Amino acid sequence: MANPANQWSENSSSQFSISTTPRPKNIILEHLQNTAGEGSYCNDAGHTIFISLASRPIEYVQVQDGKTHTGLYQRGEILISPVNTPLYVRWSGNENCLQIRITEEFLQSIAQKTLNQNLDRLELLPEFQIRDAQIEAIAMMLFTEHQQERFNDEFYLDSLTNVLAVNLLRNHTASKPKLPIYQGGLPPRQLGQVLDYIDAYLDRNIKLADLAQLLDMSPFHFSRLFKQSIGMTPHQYLSQQRVGRAKQLLKQTDRLIIDIALECGFSSHSHLSKQFRQVTGITPKAYRLS
Repeated sequence: MANPANQWSENSSSQFSISTTPRPKNIILEHLQNTAGEGSYCNDAGHTIFISLASRPIEYVQVQDGKTHTGLYQRGEILISPVNTPLYVRWSGNENCLQIRITEEFLQSIAQKTLNQNLDRLELLPEFQIRDAQIEAIAMMLFTEHQQERFNDEFYLDSLTNVLAVNLLRNHTASKPKLPIYQGGLPPRQLGQVLDYIDAYLDRNIKLADLAQLLDMSPFHFSRLFKQSIGMTPHQYLSQQRVGRAKQLLKQTDRLIIDIALECGFSSHSHLSKQFRQVTGITPKAYRLS
């Protein structure tokens, strides 16, 4: 359950990166599949989460922060290794796990914007063989995008990574800070401002941070209040609006589907088809012919 500096030739891994801004790479997810072995690991740029995907329990011996842990990891069980914390791991059997690296800068940004605290006051704890249903669920959604090579929905990835970071800060630090409570949704004027912005720039690469910045909120709090207001997440609403515009263009014009996809803010024909099928149950081509 580590990605040591010296990989064995029979080991395999695959990787993709997620960023809420073009640079730097804020979160990197890697799928590790290793035969029985051992290795050392230390992330000096951020924090690391390991999540077991093994179909059967795998025995691990793990050492970090002066503590040794031995246990049978089952699917979904998690190891957290904070920044600059040397980790030694030995495992028996064929391991299969996700390694999620989160940069210090990204977590610091989330701590300040969402919790109004500095990360140096939020000491992330090294933890062995824990369960966290929300982290596991988010990790599996990211892994699904990875497996199906669907990395083009930046708004969706932004939403997932923000929730992942907030969960890590709330539940896996020494102080376990509480989130400020916001209730009642967005005031009508603010909601209208956001909806107008989405409508005006539907063809552009709208980011979650763009919408939150309109109201001077953190992306996490904005998402919660937006959903309270209209009953769906910002990502769901954005997808609905883009598909709605695509439906109009499919019926009212004979333009190529790829051109319609780009005009509605989708990155490709396949990106449009995926979202269109999720909303309508059919493909854009089938809708045009119906």
